[in-house]
Amino acid sequence: MEVLIGRIYKHYKGNYYITLELALNTETEETMVIYKALYGEGKVFARPITSFTEKVEGKNQEHRFELQNIESLAKN
Repeated sequence: MEVLIGRIYKHYKGNYYITLELALNTETEETMVIYKALYGEGKVFARPITSFTEKVEGKNQEHRFELQNIESLAKN
């Protein structure tokens, strides 16, 4: 599953996040997803891409984070 930057994803528990960047962990060389909460204080998080895209069983969606098709209603 590809992770798109600047897009909104829904966590299987229901909260929404926007992806900011992909980064390289300097210790493990693992690709990390940098993402920001779209609720509360808007905290920024980092999670290994393998965890971000992993499948979850017995939940209301297939993956831990799922891309949302949300369009802006703002007029240019």
